[in-house]
Order: sequence, then C-alpha cells, then structure tokens
Amino acid sequence: MISPVLPSYSRAPLSFVKGEGAWLVEADGRRFLDFASGIAVMALGHGHPAVVGALKDQADQLWHTSNLYHVPQQEALAEKLVEQTFADTVFFCNSGTEAAELAIKMARKYWFEKGQPERSTIITFEGAFHGRSTGAIAAAGSEKLTTGFGPLMEGFLHLPFGDHEALTQAAAQADVGAIMIEPIQGESGIRPLPDQCLKGLRDLCDEHGLLLILDEIQCGMGRTGKLFAHEWAGVSPDIMMVAKGIGGGFPLGALLATETAASGMTAGTHGSTYGGNPLGCAVGCAVVDEITKDGVLDDINHRAGFLRQRLEGIVAAHPDIFESVRGNGFMIGVKCNIPNLEVVNAGYDAQLLTVPGGDNVIRILPSLLISEDEISEGLARLDKAATALEAKAHAAE
Repeated sequence: MISPVLPSYSRAPLSFVKGEGAWLVEADGRRFLDFASGIAVMALGHGHPAVVGALKDQADQLWHTSNLYHVPQQEALAEKLVEQTFADTVFFCNSGTEAAELAIKMARKYWFEKGQPERSTIITFEGAFHGRSTGAIAAAGSEKLTTGFGPLMEGFLHLPFGDHEALTQAAAQADVGAIMIEPIQGESGIRPLPDQCLKGLRDLCDEHGLLLILDEIQCGMGRTGKLFAHEWAGVSPDIMMVAKGIGGGFPLGALLATETAASGMTAGTHGSTYGGNPLGCAVGCAVVDEITKDGVLDDINHRAGFLRQRLEGIVAAHPDIFESVRGNGFMIGVKCNIPNLEVVNAGYDAQLLTVPGGDNVIRILPSLLISEDEISEGLARLDKAATALEAKAHAAE
C-alpha cells in the first residue's frame, strides 16, 4: 500500500511506539538506545516526568487563546529566558525555521527604521542550515537545499566557512547589516566555530555596527554543557534563534533579542497563530527549569567528557570504519571512512540510533540526562556495529 504521506523523507523501516528516558521501544518490542534524540529535540529524554506533568496540567486548564490576549505561560517562559541570557525580549513560535524567518525580518527592519534600508544584506556561511522555508534556504544557499525552488529571496552573501579574509572584506561593504551563523554547524556534520573566531565575529560586528545573529537551534539548550553554546566564547549576540530542545519534544521555537535589535518590531510587524500557546510555553518552562537546576550543566559536562573519552577509543579501534571525532558536549560528530549511512544502518541492526550528517559524519545527540551506564551500552552497540561492518567488508574481499 502506498502511504498517503508526502514522500519527502527517506525513512528507516522503524516504527516507535514508546519512549523511556534514553530508550525507544519499536512496535515489535525491540528496545533501541537513542543517540539521536529526535535530532537534538528530546533534551531531557523521553517521558521526563516534569515535562509530561507540565503538559498534562496545562492541558487540563487551557490549550489556546491566541496572541490577541496576554498568555501568562508565555510571560513566564520569556522571563526565564531573559533572566538566563543576553536578551531583553522574546518572540515565541513553533519551530526553528520560523525563528529564522523572524531573525531575517528583524535585522532588515532594524536598518529600515534607522533610515538605512540599503543595509539589508546578511552574511551567511557555506554549510549553514537555518531551516527549509524559502527565506531559510536562501540564507543557507546550498544547491542541495535550493535546487528547484527559485527564484530565491535576495539579500544574502554566502561566504566560505573559515575564510577570515573574505569575511573581513564582506563585513565592510556598505549594504551589509548582519552576520548569521551557527556556533556549531549541525546538518553539515558537527563543525564547531572556534571560540576565538566567535569572539572575532563579535568584534567585527561591533567595528562595523552589524547585528550578530546566532542560530542555536541545534546547539542550544544545554547541549554543549552551557545553556547556549556561545557562552563558551564569552560573547553575546544581538539576535538568537532557539528551538528543538527548548520544547523537550513539544513544537516550540523562540527568537531572543536585545531591545535595540528588536526596536523595529512594533505591533503588527510579525505574528503567529499558535506561537507562544499555553501548552508549549508550560512545557518550555519545565524544560528550562530542569536544565538550569544547580549542578545539571556541570553534570552534563562530566558525562559528555566520559562519552568523548570512550568514543575516541572506539574510533581508534576501528580505523577502517571511523576517522575522527569532533564537536562539543553531547553534540558529537564521528567522521566515517565508509559511507555514513552504512554506519547508521548497522547501528539499527545493533539497536542503536544515530543521525547522518554532512561531510560523511554520523551525529551522536543523546539525551542530556543519559547515564554513564547507558553511554557505555550505546558505545558497546556502536562497537558491535563497526565490528559487523568490518566482517562484511572482509567477507567481500
């Protein structure tokens, strides 16, 4: 039977029916260790009691009223985010893509209101991924994302990743108003921006009066051991996109900004029917509260170090399969010496879930609360998958 679902995904032959912490249960009863977390979404794992409780409690009270009225849960979550970050103001939406769209609008409206509408160009970088809307794919600019979807939105200057000379020259152009970048590129295979480069970006923006927009959709919400990845560099953006982990599995996104950067976004300039609804914001409050509890981020760093150390050993033990490890915290990429989908599929056979990424990488994105025992079990399954791939290769010789 042909599925009625649009075939825009290449899906694995797996159907999960239950989640428990770091585990997913397949319809046939098999238990998979989840090193994917719904692509960095399930920050607190599956079925976390605080998240489930917040959703159930709010569902019993009120689901939706729209932004025609004040939403107390929205105010509460905004206050928590402002308290924990650089931001003065927050707009809530339903996804990272929506946050990216607002970031683009906010940057351009800022310069329009300053009487410099010509400064509409936003610098972005090769390998970027900011979502799949028409604006977001134009911002990223890769052929893979844009082919067949033209004409594309104008006003983006795409630069090579890591080309400092090109960046310095571009930032000085009269039509440039902002720089948008991920502190760690996720879809391109976990490519971290070094702290000194992020500091240099902040300095460059300050030198030319540019807005710095950070996309922390995948790398934020504790995934690197700080609440947001840019904190490791000791800098602050002007605008930041957040999604994935902030909802702990419930669709939720946010755009955080300074009062100055957001100054052009007055009443009527943007909106969302579902954005900031009571259900999503109640869940978001629970997620933020759990991640920011005393000692939680320190514990994430400790267990992420344990993961990295053990993973390096497995990579070294299978040089025909793996090349290297990169990334920070629980946002890890393993570059492969064979097609990465072969490793992902071998992981399925070993009942381990990982995520393919660019540059022939598999991504390891477990729950932030995964235990050391579960990390060890997951890595044992990865080791088993690699051994099976080696045996298959030898048998074919």
